[in-house]
Amino acid sequence: MKLIVNEIFYSLQGEGGRSGEASIFIRLTKCNLACSFCDTDFADGDEMTIDEILKAISVYPCKWIIWTGGEPTIQLKDEYLAVFRDHGYKQAIETNGTRRVPSLIDYITCSPKQDYSSIKMRIPFAHEIRMPIMVGDPIPDISVFPIADNYFLSPVFDGDKINMDNVAYCVYLIKNHPQWRLSLQTHKLIHIE
Repeated sequence: MKLIVNEIFYSLQGEGGRSGEASIFIRLTKCNLACSFCDTDFADGDEMTIDEILKAISVYPCKWIIWTGGEPTIQLKDEYLAVFRDHGYKQAIETNGTRRVPSLIDYITCSPKQDYSSIKMRIPFAHEIRMPIMVGDPIPDISVFPIADNYFLSPVFDGDKINMDNVAYCVYLIKNHPQWRLSLQTHKLIHIE
């Protein structure tokens, strides 16, 4: 059982419904989309066994893993997740929603991309939908997404810098469509990984 891992790091969840919670991030390689605003290097990585990953994360006092990418559903399987669950970890995933999420995931963040209306969503439920938004993007139609506990608009940053035009635009959209909430990338605002 091996995964190709881009990086493992310990930080706070910087956005969405679990914002501010200590989490172990395991960034996997590979993605099935190519978004122009993506700020992640998910092409390069090292092959690691599940035991090697467990050893690497055992130094952290936290028991929350966030599987991210790239698109983590390309590599993750329930048989891998079961090992982490058996070691006491809860597991979240950040997915674009175009592939099925393994059943042993405890918290699903779905971040569809702007061409979401032409992509078939492969998950029936998410704990949160988090949409990256830039000035001029249309307000997303909630009815095309999986059912979710929370719906967030997330202003696209300029690299690590906040884009106040995108923030103001999200605020405008939310004030006119209050079923949405604002999610800022606080990890970029306070300069933590």
